[in-house]
Amino acid sequence: MTGEQAEAPDSTAVRVALWRAMHIQVDPPPHVLEDDIGRQLAAPDDDWRRRPDMDPRATSGFRAAIVARARYIEDLVAEQADRGVAQYVILGAGLDTFAQRRPEIASRLRVFEVDQPGPQAWKRHRLAELGYGVPDWLHLVPVDFEAGGSWLEQLAAVGFDPGRPALIVSTGVTMYLTKDATAATLRQIAGLAPGSMLAMTFMLPTELVVDADRPGLRASQEGARASGTPFISFYAPQGMLTLAREAGFADARHVSGAQLAERYFAGRADGLRPSSGEDLLVATT
Repeated sequence: MTGEQAEAPDSTAVRVALWRAMHIQVDPPPHVLEDDIGRQLAAPDDDWRRRPDMDPRATSGFRAAIVARARYIEDLVAEQADRGVAQYVILGAGLDTFAQRRPEIASRLRVFEVDQPGPQAWKRHRLAELGYGVPDWLHLVPVDFEAGGSWLEQLAAVGFDPGRPALIVSTGVTMYLTKDATAATLRQIAGLAPGSMLAMTFMLPTELVVDADRPGLRASQEGARASGTPFISFYAPQGMLTLAREAGFADARHVSGAQLAERYFAGRADGLRPSSGEDLLVATT
């Protein structure tokens, strides 16, 4: 494996994977999500828990928000699989580990993980090293977005059927894209088979974020800018719903971070609670 063939995932993907692992290492049960496989894939240095962005107390809200959205998506996948949807597409898959952690559900589906070619080659290599491999129902789909690659064309080339319903998921991506690019993606997905569903996260404008969470949001923005991947797009919930309906979705609804907090964190003795700032669009064709 040479540097030209593969490159490690970006720092954001690694951070998300490590936060999921931190949840089971530092937060008491019940755990909203149990995922240590992402940490194994990333193989961080032995002192990774001493990183400033892993501080158990200072980053607890972000950690909780990450595991809440991941758990919500997995519940959605299970629901859709039970109603007969057999195709699951993860856009910007990063270090997603659903296929490795939940094979009893994933093996009932055709799972398509879409990401840049370098990180996809890296992940394929790491899955082999760890003994997971890539089963025939899991497709790691490399798409060079920067070169104008079409993810739908690449999906079709490896067996995705646009004529059958699918669940499409995109988390932690829209803040890095222009609104025009997100609108174009929405139009593509809205054109899929009736009964298809999209779950997509989006960042709220600062004025809609809870006061206590604004310093953390500003710190995230500064960190993203410093790493060369600035946040460029924010959406009020009504604006995102309008964008989805204009793209052609038959139905669109807003799932707030507060709803996820109530669903997965109510009554915890430790007071762990997701930070606000990121909500979900759930839309169907």
